[in-house]
Amino acid sequence: MNFTIAPVGAEHFDRLADLWEASVRATHDFLPEGYVERLRPLVREQYLGFVQLRAWRDGAGRIQGFAGVHEGKLEMLFVEPGCRGQGIGKALLAQTIDELGVREVDVNEQNPQAVGFYLKQGFVQVGRSEVDGQGDPYPLLHLKLEG
Repeated sequence: MNFTIAPVGAEHFDRLADLWEASVRATHDFLPEGYVERLRPLVREQYLGFVQLRAWRDGAGRIQGFAGVHEGKLEMLFVEPGCRGQGIGKALLAQTIDELGVREVDVNEQNPQAVGFYLKQGFVQVGRSEVDGQGDPYPLLHLKLEG
């Protein structure tokens, strides 16, 4: 598979917000409808600018996944729903561990696919919160990379 992983900036925020929304809708079925609409402007206008971004592009240059890191913590990792299971998330995670020093991630407890993904990549649970980053009742598991 021909691909690149490279930094991206504000000129790509519209694409990243679209990808974020599609990915969340495909994997976070526990979230009520209005939640995604409420979060999208925050993701687009605040969260994307807060993190170091890396985007996975296919051979045609289309962004099919991205990761955002802040101070060694993976804050976001999203893959285009039609591209899941192709190693994009794994490649992005490996790159951010190597290049940006990722050692921890929080993951929604109600997203078992994501929990399983991170555990398979060598993360272990070190804590749990009853609420998410917005203070809403979606428990988070706090994971750390072993070693």
